[in-house]
Amino acid sequence: MNKSYFLPLLFAGLVLLISGCSKEEESRGQDQAAGSTSAEPLAVTNIDPVLSSKGKALYEQNCVFCHQADAIGKPGFAPSLTNEEFLQVSSDKFLMGTIRDGRQGTGMPPFAHLGRKDVEAIVAYLRSHATLPNMSAQVDAQPRSQGDERLGRFWFESICATCHGPNGDGYVAGSTGTAIGKAGFLDKVSDGFIRETIKQGRSNTRMIGYSGPEAMAALSDADIDDVIAYLRTVPSKTN
Repeated sequence: MNKSYFLPLLFAGLVLLISGCSKEEESRGQDQAAGSTSAEPLAVTNIDPVLSSKGKALYEQNCVFCHQADAIGKPGFAPSLTNEEFLQVSSDKFLMGTIRDGRQGTGMPPFAHLGRKDVEAIVAYLRSHATLPNMSAQVDAQPRSQGDERLGRFWFESICATCHGPNGDGYVAGSTGTAIGKAGFLDKVSDGFIRETIKQGRSNTRMIGYSGPEAMAALSDADIDDVIAYLRTVPSKTN
């Protein structure tokens, strides 16, 4: 072959080879970054059995009257605290803060008098019922809603108010769903918590998922963020 043709071809081949390797490395780096949190499946939280046993005794002294045995809840009266989806998205901080402060404007009183260690024991007892990995850190790290509250109001009044009441007042307003419009709830949950609850629902409850083709109402991600934006403004949140 004439050298005047061979050298340009060789140079072009080397450029393509280097470019291909570079893109492969870049792609591999992106794949590793994207899968860094999901390369290995998360395990269900390991609970100290002694702490959990103490928490069970405390639960039966303070919580069982409303939330029932094994914290399964009672529809229209008190929610389940051992629902698998609830435990999956709830952080220890959220659970402890709710037990400590209660929910003003609802039937949930504060239990600050128990002290931090006893509250931690109750949380450990609740965690002992978990069947799914705790995803609360990832859920709480999700971005805040940038939705349109005006559109969210339509979805809230069409879907959510049916169970949670027009202002999210919950049981005290005669609704079958919990009080999601109260400051005691909204001040403690992340938008990710609300987002995942709307998407996934809660098994064995009336709270069904509202995302995907199998849902009763297949809300888009934008629709769900609109609901969150409106929920942050509902009148009863100040009560």
